[in-house]
Amino acid sequence: MVAFRRRRFADLPEWPAAEHGLAYAAFRRGAGRFLANAVRTGTLGIDAAAFHDAAAAAVATERDGAEARAFFEQHFVPLQIVPDAVAPEGEHGFVTGYYEPVVEASAVETSRFRFPLYAPPPELVKIDDVSRPPGMDPSFRFARRKSCGLLEEHPDRAAIEAGLLRGRGLEIAWLADPVEAFFIHIQGSARLQITDGSQLRVGFAAKSGHPFTAIGRLLVDSGELTLAEADMDGIRAWLAAHPERQRALFDRNRSFIFFQETAVDDPSLGPVGAAQVPLTALASIAVDRELATFGVPYFITASQLPIDSRPFRRLMIAQDTGSAIIGPARADIYVGSGPEAGKIAGRIRHAADFTVLVPPSLAESLAR
Repeated sequence: MVAFRRRRFADLPEWPAAEHGLAYAAFRRGAGRFLANAVRTGTLGIDAAAFHDAAAAAVATERDGAEARAFFEQHFVPLQIVPDAVAPEGEHGFVTGYYEPVVEASAVETSRFRFPLYAPPPELVKIDDVSRPPGMDPSFRFARRKSCGLLEEHPDRAAIEAGLLRGRGLEIAWLADPVEAFFIHIQGSARLQITDGSQLRVGFAAKSGHPFTAIGRLLVDSGELTLAEADMDGIRAWLAAHPERQRALFDRNRSFIFFQETAVDDPSLGPVGAAQVPLTALASIAVDRELATFGVPYFITASQLPIDSRPFRRLMIAQDTGSAIIGPARADIYVGSGPEAGKIAGRIRHAADFTVLVPPSLAESLAR
C-alpha cells in the first residue's frame, strides 16, 4: 500500500534551486504523448488524462529558469509518496543510477570483436495476463512462439550465450569485451563507436522474459564482496580479477536483453527511454512501469549523491523503466553518457524522499 501526503511547494527543501528549466525541457519532450492519449495510467492511479492541460501549455511555449518554476507551481500540486516501508534513515524510498555506455564496436565479427548484441528473434512475442500460457511465471512479459503456434518460455541467457541464435543474422554489432556487453544489458542501451568511424545507438527492444538477477547481490550473498564494495567499480574489479568465473556469474542472471538500432540524432541527449522520448541527463528517471505513469514530474531529495557536493534536490521526469525498479518510491536516475557518467551512476545507492507533482484535479482524490 502507498499513501499520498499533500504538501506545499514551500515545504519542499531547496525547491527554488531544483533545476526547473532542465526538468521543463524533459517534460516538454514528452508532452505530446499526453495529448495523443498515448500514456498508460499506472496502478498508483496517477491518471494520464489529467495532464492534458499542462502538456498543452508546455507544447505551446519554451520556458526556462523562473518561468519554468512558475509553470510547475501553476499546473501542479506536490504530494509526498509514503509507502508502508520506511528506510532506517527516515526516507521513504531509494534511488540508484544508470547511464549510457559508450563502447567501441564492429559491424562485423572479427578475431577481436566476438561478442554480439542481438536484435529480437521473430519468434519472441510480447505477452500479457490474457495471452500468458498457464503455469508460466506471471512476471514473464515475453515468450517464444513454437512452430505449432503455442507459446513457451524463451531460452535464457546461458543458452543464448552458448550460441542458440548464432548464424541467424540477428547480430547488430560485435563488442571486444564480454563485461562491456553484459553491462550494456544491465543499462539497457549504449552508444557504439563503430570501427569505420560511424556511431549508432542501441536501445531496449525486448527481453527473454526471465526475472532480472543482480550479480552484485550474488557476490555479496556469497561473501565475495561486502555491500559497500558492491557498486559498479567493485563489481568490475572483481570481474577483472576473476575472468575464469565471469561467464558462470553472468549466466545466473537469466534475463537476456535484445536491442534495436537507432541513429544518434542529438549527441547532447540520451537514448530513447520506455516513454518513447530521449532521456535528459539528471532530469530523467526510470520508474516502476506497472505502478507509475510516464511523463509525470517527481521532486526527489536525498543526502549527498556522488553528483556534486550538495544534498540532492532535483525535479525529474519519469521517462524510462527497468527490471530492477520496483515500488512506488523507487527510481533509477539517468546520469548521462560515457565512462564518467558510468562511474557516478555506479555509486548511487541512496535512500531518498519522493514527491510527485500532479494536477490539482487529481490531488484531492489521491491524497484522500
